[in-house]
Amino acid sequence: MKRVYILIAEGFECVEALAPIDVMNRAGVELKRVAVGGNLDVRSSHGLVSLMCDMLIEDADLSDGDAIILPGGNPGYINLRNSELVCAAVRDYYNSGRLVAAICGAPTVLAAAGVARGCSVTCHTTVVEEMGDYHFVGGSVVEDANLITAAGAGLSVDFALAIAERLVDTETLSRVHRGMEV
Repeated sequence: MKRVYILIAEGFECVEALAPIDVMNRAGVELKRVAVGGNLDVRSSHGLVSLMCDMLIEDADLSDGDAIILPGGNPGYINLRNSELVCAAVRDYYNSGRLVAAICGAPTVLAAAGVARGCSVTCHTTVVEEMGDYHFVGGSVVEDANLITAAGAGLSVDFALAIAERLVDTETLSRVHRGMEV
């Protein structure tokens, strides 16, 4: 069974976290919610949702994962980017060829971690200027080697399905598509 870690920081965007959680569950992928910021109960960017995580990043061993997911949201993506533990995990995953997926403002974590420079990416239009060493191509979901980026909240399901496509077989992915009517 594939294992994925989603890093959840205070101020995360609800749909950007919950869509990947839902899709991974439907696909039979083991997903662990990792809290960044010292509290297992993490509040979303608009205070609409509190998400109970499975572990704190400072206590987590993320070495056995197949993918790491970084949702955006403001200030969620900033809180991810400012965490050296997050940056270290992103460096480890990217440099070892494992999947790194970031949406909205979270692609800025790549820059903070110093990985994937020169790769093709997309992100929220408000952070494009922070992606100076990357090839910003825009668009909805962009894949470049072991990197998946997406522009924002409205693309959360497409983003999650792109991640699932890398982790599960075509029959499972087809079942997920049918179940979600996509």
